[in-house]
Amino acid sequence: MTLPLHYSPEVAKARVKGLPIVALESTIITHGMPFPQNVETARLVDAEVRANGAVPATIAIMDHKIHIGLTSNELDQLGQAKGVAKLSRADLAACLVSGGTGATTVAATMICARLAGISVFATGGIGGVHRGAETSFDISADLRELAETHVTVVAAGAKAILDLPKTLEVLETLGVPVITFGQDDFPAFWSRSSGLKAPLRMDSASAIAAAHLMRGTLGLPGGQLVANPIPPVAEIPREEILPHIEAALAEASAQGIAAKSVTPFLLQRIFELTKGRSLASNIALVLNNARLAAEIAREITGRAK
Repeated sequence: MTLPLHYSPEVAKARVKGLPIVALESTIITHGMPFPQNVETARLVDAEVRANGAVPATIAIMDHKIHIGLTSNELDQLGQAKGVAKLSRADLAACLVSGGTGATTVAATMICARLAGISVFATGGIGGVHRGAETSFDISADLRELAETHVTVVAAGAKAILDLPKTLEVLETLGVPVITFGQDDFPAFWSRSSGLKAPLRMDSASAIAAAHLMRGTLGLPGGQLVANPIPPVAEIPREEILPHIEAALAEASAQGIAAKSVTPFLLQRIFELTKGRSLASNIALVLNNARLAAEIAREITGRAK
């Protein structure tokens, strides 16, 4: 069976020319921000990737196809669509055969990027072990995907609403390299430091690219998580954001919100509690990750030639 891949004209040209490509997820568009800010932010991220020498490829499921890169019209369409499925490994195939519209999470974006031959993916923050997972068993499929799919993921760490120590423990158990860029502390999404030491540190895109390629040479399964700290001017310090996170978590528990609904609810409440500051920080960190991902993609492409 032929893979149901559909490349945008820009990405198709990049593939022919052997240009570096950076995958981008689509849940940030459909489940992360309201219209039109979601589409405006997506265009800013695309522009940041291009400005740093790579080609952006936002991934989404539409009309029985995995779209690798979206045209301007497709981006507008997705940004305003209603009832878009939030897809991970478990429901990716079902959405494709049903003909529904689906936005890819970290896990699904990694799968699709790998199918398309894309080595680097930029996102905001990965999913992980939710607080209370010892009773709920709520652990994101992102962690298993990082252990299985050979894509380097650039994120501002794991989302700060999660149980970060347990998230790092699971990543260690799964054998996923967790590389913090340019510092010793593991970042916590809106904050530059989580108070936890990073398992690995690298200070250049070149070193990260070399490690990605070496894992392939060694035949090691899985990818790398590159934890890229939010720029200092955009961060919300850990001691400032933590009370808001605790308040949002308490509300989610009281309202019985669970499973895939938890993260969108928490991000919205934290946006409200910080009077919009968390969203501004979120946009800044995604742009920062796009810059680093483009640099890594350039290095991988250059070394592979």
